[in-house]
Amino acid sequence: MKHLSRRTMLKGAGTLISLPFLDAMMPAFASTLPKTPKRMLYVYAPTGILPQFWTPPTTGTDFEFQRVMKPLEMYRKQVLVISGLSAEPIANPLNDGAGDHARAVASYLTGVRPRKTLGADMHAGPSADQIAAGVLGADTKLASLELTCESCRTVGECDSYACAYQTVSYKSPTEPLAPEMNPRVVFDRMFGDMGLTGTPQQRKDQALYRQSILDLTMEETNSLTRQLGPTDRLKLNEYLTCIRELELRLNKHQPPPPGFGEPSGVPLAFADHARLMFDLIAIAFQTDITRVATFMLAREGGGRPYPEIGVPEAHHPISHHGGDPVLIEKLAKIECYHLEQFAYFVEKLMGMREGDGVMLDHVAMAYGASLADPNRHDHGHCPTVVVGSAGGQFRTGSHVQYQHGTPLSNLHLTMLEAVGVSTDKLGNSQGKLDFLSA
Repeated sequence: MKHLSRRTMLKGAGTLISLPFLDAMMPAFASTLPKTPKRMLYVYAPTGILPQFWTPPTTGTDFEFQRVMKPLEMYRKQVLVISGLSAEPIANPLNDGAGDHARAVASYLTGVRPRKTLGADMHAGPSADQIAAGVLGADTKLASLELTCESCRTVGECDSYACAYQTVSYKSPTEPLAPEMNPRVVFDRMFGDMGLTGTPQQRKDQALYRQSILDLTMEETNSLTRQLGPTDRLKLNEYLTCIRELELRLNKHQPPPPGFGEPSGVPLAFADHARLMFDLIAIAFQTDITRVATFMLAREGGGRPYPEIGVPEAHHPISHHGGDPVLIEKLAKIECYHLEQFAYFVEKLMGMREGDGVMLDHVAMAYGASLADPNRHDHGHCPTVVVGSAGGQFRTGSHVQYQHGTPLSNLHLTMLEAVGVSTDKLGNSQGKLDFLSA
């Protein structure tokens, strides 16, 4: 066995495959494992979450999981439910009138009230994820990933604001980062080196690449395998098998050949789409392609229907339920469905060995929104759950209640500190959250 660099990659025509951490990457005679990187993930739940199906009635370690959060109950020890966080007044109408959904999404990770405009003079950000990406991204192929399962157009009017505000990620106050909804495009960014453009020959190579990036790197894979010990061979085989399975799922939504428009590559069923995106995030974290990601499960105030769970109507109209128990039940079904996909990701990270634990141990991730009851456009009770301890930084396994009105951006300061990115101020923050540190 020879020592391998942590940056070792398998190379082929138009592709670069980063590797997970292997024993062979440990320096010879090292007495301790190399420091495991910390990652940050925000998963945005669109169009609010009904408090009666979310907020536990009691605090402490014996709290009861409510209906929407029920899929996370089996991970109680890794879950931290936080109540009392608020996006008021920055997401409230004040003198700007309509646009609660636009303000909710634009202020979620920035703590900044977006300027109401339909022109180029937009102003928000920067967002917590991009502050982290500016530091953690220096050591990774991609500084960050911004994903979604519903198209967020960047031009025109959306909820009486410029559509460019339909993102949670801002590199600067005037640089929104539009989320990507096509898993094939994300896969290409992670493993390809030419994107969707290039010369005819490059496009031809890309078509070959779509068959399997593993076939294109077979020679280097075989050469590397001969250098590895039994444990690393097993780990590498498991990783490459995971990529092959991901490719097979992507190929169910094969894009058209070059010259016939942009690839579709988007699964019709929400669960298939969301889980592909979560699997891509997991691999990106595992191989250190990136350490920062945001995932908007759908567009804020969007119109996606969910016929597969018995809700053929658009999400946003249902959210204005007016107290109708039929609409409330349909809304609850959507919220549960979203959380089930997140629970799938938590389970995946729990099953990925890393260092002396699992990957979930080294991730700080939050699931939530800037809206509670969407019928009232309630920005004062932001549903929030943190999963993962960021290397033991958070005391998980409980429900913590903060004083009503505590800025949501206080959580972001705390999340940033947990992944090693310290800043004193973010938007309307007033300081880091206490009681969360382990």
